[in-house]
Amino acid sequence: MPYITTSDGTEIYYTEHGVGRPIVLSHGWPLSSDAWQVEMKLFADAGYRTIAHDRRGHGRSSKTYTGNDMDTYAKDLAELIDTLDLKDLIVVGHSTGGGEVVRYAAQHGKGRVDKVITAGAVPPIMVKSDGNPEGTPIEVFDGIREGVLRDRSQFYKDLSESFYGANREGTDVSQGAKDDFWRQGMLVNLAAAYDCVKAFSETDQTSDLEAIDVPFLIAQGDDDQIVPIGAAAEKAIKLVKKGTLKVYPGAPHGIYGSYQETLDRDILAFIED
Repeated sequence: MPYITTSDGTEIYYTEHGVGRPIVLSHGWPLSSDAWQVEMKLFADAGYRTIAHDRRGHGRSSKTYTGNDMDTYAKDLAELIDTLDLKDLIVVGHSTGGGEVVRYAAQHGKGRVDKVITAGAVPPIMVKSDGNPEGTPIEVFDGIREGVLRDRSQFYKDLSESFYGANREGTDVSQGAKDDFWRQGMLVNLAAAYDCVKAFSETDQTSDLEAIDVPFLIAQGDDDQIVPIGAAAEKAIKLVKKGTLKVYPGAPHGIYGSYQETLDRDILAFIED
């Protein structure tokens, strides 16, 4: 299996398909590059070189105790991209991965990144404050940490319901999709999963969004129960220079079903434009 070793000795797993212009995909919490399997094939079939990695602590990468923060995630991504010497690059990030690619593009990607795409991404900042009244109260994130620490296996099973919107009337989310969410979640070591909650909820990425000067597609479902759209996409679009906002009516946080089909078509159209 392909790995790179970062400057602090962390092994980062990655996988790739296809040849052509590179697309790098960054996954959400608590998932892994497996979350992008459909996109890896579809985008490779469309003539792109698709690359996805497991964030440190997640999937098949090193089970880290340190460095579980947005700065280090972006630095790890930069080291992977530099090692592979990727240019004319499209970066795609979902949820926490959206924060990762935004910080990467803003702080490391100049001269390499050509377009940025996020879906249900955490920037500019998730946690509620006087300056971010649309955000989520800190007590919610404390509850996530408590759930992960007390019984992460059951917590991930429960979280899969709202992640995919399976708790909404009339939805048809397969048991297999929920089971795969649990499977990927169980690959994260506890320290990394716990610390990542602070990374995705409390990292202020306002200045990162303002610094990105390449075309930027911001996508989000308006029934996202994990990352509220009012504190995320609707704010982010006002901060970027060359942004396009795409809202998916009734779509959840997790990329699944008809939302996934439409989003993937829109990503390819945006890349090819």
